[in-house]
Amino acid sequence: MQYVESSFIPSGKISLALVDKRITKPMEEYLNKININIIKSETCKETYDAISCHPDISTLKINNNNIIVAPNVYEYYYYLLSPFGFNVIKGDSHIKNKYPKNIQYNVVILGKYAIHNFNYTDTKIINYIERNNFIKINVKQGYCKCSICIVDENSIITSDEGIYKEVKKHNIDCLLIEKGHIDLFKMNYGFIGGCSGLISKNDLVFFGDISKHPDFDKIKDFTKSKNKNLISLSNENLLDLGSLIPLM
Repeated sequence: MQYVESSFIPSGKISLALVDKRITKPMEEYLNKININIIKSETCKETYDAISCHPDISTLKINNNNIIVAPNVYEYYYYLLSPFGFNVIKGDSHIKNKYPKNIQYNVVILGKYAIHNFNYTDTKIINYIERNNFIKINVKQGYCKCSICIVDENSIITSDEGIYKEVKKHNIDCLLIEKGHIDLFKMNYGFIGGCSGLISKNDLVFFGDISKHPDFDKIKDFTKSKNKNLISLSNENLLDLGSLIPLM
């Protein structure tokens, strides 16, 4: 079995991804059509409904076949992912209902960097980051993976000005886009990281139609400069589903 080595950046076309169990039928059918099998998330009942099934809320794939999972949903992922050869590690932090008690696993690992509000990061994740000498970029935004669309190891898209300012200090190429225009169930709006994910070295997919975003031209130009193809998984409005997590 060949695993995606990096947390969110595959080196080749993926065949297996972790997604929110509420993925729409057209999006699921598109992934099936391009030969990507999906594993559907478990509901983390302890947090609020809009994000309760988001895989980036309760799991963090740190590298290769190692994935850290919140104790709330550990058994589900252990029995589901272990047969694929994943080392499913139980995190130390229980997810609770409200911010910041539900952000402990919403971390971005990008190239040599780790990005999060490190006041709240799960200790097993912190230990991994420090043991492997990642450069920590501390930001105020706790929903970090939700807020960051990963383009490559040194390029991201976000609507969060705080993240934008911090990553620029580390020479990470960042496109700042307008807030909103992404659905998130009963919430006012969702985020660009939560509605996207890389399915190969060159293909970036979106849950919904990315051309409906008012900053689409900027997004298209930015990603084209990074040799990325944009794929809309349906013609629906963009929907924050807690990221597409590439597995294998």
